[in-house]
Amino acid sequence: MSFAFGIGIGTQNNQGEWLEVFYQQPVMTPDDTLMEVIRNAMDYKGGNQVISATTEHLSQLANALRQVGETDQATLAEKAANSKRPVAITILETDTTASSTPEVYLKLHLISHRLAKPHGVKLDGIFGLLPNLAWTNEGAIDLNELSERQLQARLEGRTLEVKSVDKFPQMTDYVVPKGVRIADTARVRLGAYVGEGTTVMHEGFINFNAGTEGTSMIEGRISAGVMVGKGSDLGGGCSTMGTLSGGGNIIIAVGENCLIGANAGIGIPLGDRCKVEAGLYITAGTKVALLDDNNELVEVIKARDLANQTDLLFRRNSQTGAVECKTNKSAIELNEELHANN
Repeated sequence: MSFAFGIGIGTQNNQGEWLEVFYQQPVMTPDDTLMEVIRNAMDYKGGNQVISATTEHLSQLANALRQVGETDQATLAEKAANSKRPVAITILETDTTASSTPEVYLKLHLISHRLAKPHGVKLDGIFGLLPNLAWTNEGAIDLNELSERQLQARLEGRTLEVKSVDKFPQMTDYVVPKGVRIADTARVRLGAYVGEGTTVMHEGFINFNAGTEGTSMIEGRISAGVMVGKGSDLGGGCSTMGTLSGGGNIIIAVGENCLIGANAGIGIPLGDRCKVEAGLYITAGTKVALLDDNNELVEVIKARDLANQTDLLFRRNSQTGAVECKTNKSAIELNEELHANN
């Protein structure tokens, strides 16, 4: 069974190089019937491939898809046959390292369409395949062609608005997942997984290959590679350390029903029902005083030893400045568990 398939409407520069691709209906693990149609209609021989589709190709594909009951994909192919922009038919037989821009965009779409979760798609090496572009009110533009496009717009009485200069576009230009609120859409990148029930406030940010399971209030930063469990909230200005910004190979995650306070941050994965006091940033090497039920010191350990543990409260002692941890279970019991895993 193949990994993914998509009919995409794209943008190319003056040299015919792909800049970006929009997949309205990407398919993950397409069935054998769909793939057999692709093989016959598009002369697809296998492997990971991007086919630049002509009007004739797309008309043939639409007819073949309709005959086997793939109505939605058939309709999309019919519409694509009339596209004024180039059309890419992207087939990923396996989830291997991408080799083209259309392949990367298909993988990012799979995540934002909630067909795959963060870390569920191979994304290594994608930065070299994503061109740095001007994202404008007229779409993606090659930076080498921007000045001429700006002049042409002025000559025609228009203003070309450059919204950002980046490798990643905002997610909502490609997909708006069901049941979400996003106050500032520029702060959620394509490739983000935004679970149903999530609210992203104006200062919230979700990077690619990261996101929320749902029912979360995000007023802080979800860095690349970080997944936030259901019912967890990120306070204003807080941060999660991603694998691209010092986290190394450690996968940072937030469990269910957690709270990271305003201007706080984590560099360790949290289990369920954990809280981090406002303004407290915990890294893997932070020395943490483990307290018992009477607020007496049991042991000083590194925060990494508390990774993925549930029901923890991290706070800073306002008199001594020491980082402390309390738990709903006996701290001595927790300490014994930690040492048992050494």
